[in-house]
Amino acid sequence: MTEKREDYILVGSDRRKNLRVQLLVLRIKGEAGVEGDKNVFFGYAKNLSRSGMFISTVNPRRTNDEFDITFKLPDGGGEAKCRCRVMWTRDYNPKTRLEGGMGIHFIDLDGKVADRINDWAEKEEEERKRRKVAVEKAEEKEEEEGGK
Repeated sequence: MTEKREDYILVGSDRRKNLRVQLLVLRIKGEAGVEGDKNVFFGYAKNLSRSGMFISTVNPRRTNDEFDITFKLPDGGGEAKCRCRVMWTRDYNPKTRLEGGMGIHFIDLDGKVADRINDWAEKEEEERKRRKVAVEKAEEKEEEEGGK
């Protein structure tokens, strides 16, 4: 099955140690804490980098929990599988704009897959900058034409 761009919704970006690009991942599979009890976990990865992701969920796992995940790669190149560790959690609070969820760190993500994520993130960042410049130029042109 080929991934389509419509499968992912870009909602912004932000710079940290590793370039991160926010996106919506359709599905994340994981193993439940009970041995042999497998489940499908639907979460939204809002921030992805070569080293981990933030998963928006109302039921985050506990800090330091480890589990296996499978997630779709944003470049349309299939799925990635690795072990991850919950580094931090944030409970949902309706009084703030921050989403509840958990920050996970990839423990054994294949280096080639990490490089693909990084390459994708860099391309998306460049595209975001290009769109921003185009919008700014269009606004300047509109202001100039309005002043004539």
